Amino acid sequence: MPEWSRLRRLACQCALLLACLLSGVVTVWSFDTDIVLSERMLAGAERKYGVEARQRLLAWRQLIGSARGRGEADKLRLVNDFFNTIPFVSDIDHWQREDYWATPAEMLASNGGDCEDFSIAKYFSLVALGVSVDKLRITYVKARDVNPVSQAHMVLTYYTTPGAEPLVLDNLIPEIKPASQRPDLTPVYSFNGDGLWLAKARGDGKAVKGGSGNISLWRDLVARIGKEFD
Repeated sequence: MPEWSRLRRLACQCALLLACLLSGVVTVWSFDTDIVLSERMLAGAERKYGVEARQRLLAWRQLIGSARGRGEADKLRLVNDFFNTIPFVSDIDHWQREDYWATPAEMLASNGGDCEDFSIAKYFSLVALGVSVDKLRITYVKARDVNPVSQAHMVLTYYTTPGAEPLVLDNLIPEIKPASQRPDLTPVYSFNGDGLWLAKARGDGKAVKGGSGNISLWRDLVARIGKEFD
């Protein structure tokens, strides 16, 4: 997708979100954070994408099971490394849509995703591993490459405590780094299952009345969980 087109769409999303939030016509969206891979779901993924799809989903389930007793630093590293092995593919090439937020199961089964999909998959996996939702935010940023040209991008950020400098889990740079060591990223806004924040420098953002349920792509994604291959 052309960089300016993506940035323009991101700006429109921000403006629409703020208008809805400030108008008071929004509600917080909640969802079940458990990861369930039934045989019906595994069989559906295999029919659609082949036996490798089943294997990737089973590897995800094994990761979640084996990492439950680890410390949070290990959980972050294991989840980040696991999903960063999936190839990056644009929504247009992968889903034939301009913008599509895949569930973690869709991303793994289809063996591809873009920055939103990486961030979302890591978010749900860490929540399933017992990491508090309060510590996690899916964060929209402007990413500056070597040119430098800014492009819309999404990462997952992790806060050890409220107001702390976040760690950045990214598919562009596989090493988990503090936000201060990612000067190439400028935060715009962030959200999770409980709320939406306007970005504020490198630390905690300002909470905005409402919640992540007002992001239609997020709402649609949550509604598809568990029914991806029906």
